[in-house]
Amino acid sequence: MGHWLERNIVEPGKLPLLLTLAAFVLTFVVTRVITRLIRAGKGPFGNVKAGGLHIHHAVPGVVLTVLGGFGVVASSGRHGAATALFAVVFGVGAGLVLDEFALILHLDDVYWTESGRKSVEVVVLTAALVALVLAGFSPFGVNNLSQSELQDRGAVITSVVVNFVFSLVALSKGKGRIALFGVIIPFVALFGAIRLARPGSYWARRFYRHRPRALARAGRRADRHDRRWSGPRRAFQDWIGGKPDQQAARLPGRR
Repeated sequence: MGHWLERNIVEPGKLPLLLTLAAFVLTFVVTRVITRLIRAGKGPFGNVKAGGLHIHHAVPGVVLTVLGGFGVVASSGRHGAATALFAVVFGVGAGLVLDEFALILHLDDVYWTESGRKSVEVVVLTAALVALVLAGFSPFGVNNLSQSELQDRGAVITSVVVNFVFSLVALSKGKGRIALFGVIIPFVALFGAIRLARPGSYWARRFYRHRPRALARAGRRADRHDRRWSGPRRAFQDWIGGKPDQQAARLPGRR
């Protein structure tokens, strides 16, 4: 079955990545459904505890990620059932871990708080980037080079360096999402690199210190952007991951 999919549907060599992405997305969706049911007090599900200690699902996620990662590496080049199985295991583990990314980042149970939105954002970004790779994009646009350019190492190195610099500049300007997508899609990061930096970014602190007009324009542009997109982005995150608690106080380890 795996060989048939790889021959007729998936580009050769990308079946493990497709299985990983499918397992990753499905695990995240199922996990969010279960945690939302637990939060609402519905269904047969409940928090997992051992000796009074709340076991977050990132814990088995780490185990599965390590197992799947080492398994894929050990079976690389064979493209058989073992590779497909370990790819699924890795995707399941990654889904469990990144669903609690915000908890790992803050070292606190912020799952149902405003800070917990970072988990949803990281999952969406990860799925989107992997999907782009499956669609045929490769980091720094090397896949878009012609045959003559591929034979010229100088052209390949120049293309990689230029795209990397654009992504780095965009990142230093506080445009992390554009920088990430710029790594996969050639010259997307150029859009972020040539625009004004966000006020709190490294670029603004370094180069706008003696340019008050530029800093003021950057602040106004950032405010307009946030007012325009923060609402739809928050609504999308709430639809996927659930709406955060309004009150700051919560019981430790509570879902």
